[in-house]
Amino acid sequence: MTSQAQSRPVVGIFWMVFTGLMFVAVTAVVKHVGDDVPAAQAAFLRYVLGLVFLLPMIRPILAAHLTGRQKKLFWARGAVHTLAVILWFFAMARIPIAEVTAMNYLSPVYVSLGAALFLGERLPPRRLAAVIMALIGAIIILRPGVKEVEIGHIAMLATAVFFAIGYLIAKQLSGEVSAPVVVGMLSITVTVGLAPFAWAVWVTPTLSQMGWLFLVACFATAGHYSMTLAFAAAPLTVTQPVTFLQLVWAVLLGAVVFGEAVDGWVIFGGAVIMASVSFITWREAVARRNITPAAPATKV
Repeated sequence: MTSQAQSRPVVGIFWMVFTGLMFVAVTAVVKHVGDDVPAAQAAFLRYVLGLVFLLPMIRPILAAHLTGRQKKLFWARGAVHTLAVILWFFAMARIPIAEVTAMNYLSPVYVSLGAALFLGERLPPRRLAAVIMALIGAIIILRPGVKEVEIGHIAMLATAVFFAIGYLIAKQLSGEVSAPVVVGMLSITVTVGLAPFAWAVWVTPTLSQMGWLFLVACFATAGHYSMTLAFAAAPLTVTQPVTFLQLVWAVLLGAVVFGEAVDGWVIFGGAVIMASVSFITWREAVARRNITPAAPATKV
């Protein structure tokens, strides 16, 4: 299967470019809605309206017969993802799209640190150096002391941490249950988790705002699906660097549609982070190849 995936890099790149466009479309719509709908409520409505895409996943979830431990892990993931989503919506209304996109790249870096600290995975010197470089990239974007670090930047730093924690939990569960169960349970738990936060700040949304937030759900679902197709078509070492194009789209979108200034330091810092993430991905791929059986012995 691996050789087949590696023989379709163009397909993988195409789907990853499409994924980036979908996720940038999500940020554009959320930016457009802005503070008209409180962050927690906007996030809740996005997930509630997206439950229509959950219908095909109900049967696999019921058939999984989740254990008590698995249910606790799913709810723990839902809790951290809930906080991450609220903070992300909050940040989108306060800082430029390019800065949100660039700082989102920190999640895989936090995953590497978390896997080493909590899951006992090795963090070789080269990978540690890549992690440090990514953090330097974040400092280049923020430039504390040179420009004001806003509350939206702090929210994005926390967002990346919470998303990383959720990914680490999902990594544990992915070997135990199917992908539809992992995705479906995330939608359910996050919707429930967001409900009390949304209720606390609820304002009656207009029909137009409901339509925009449903569009967010559509773009997000399409992005996650196309990302799955990209991963199936080509290895991460091919598709991961393509995600840097999201920053290019975000810069163009912010400048053309929202009149945001193009900050070269943000692009440079994002490039440093993306290069570090690509290196970490490559090193993990090399490590997996080293422990994978020879082709004739590999199960299809």
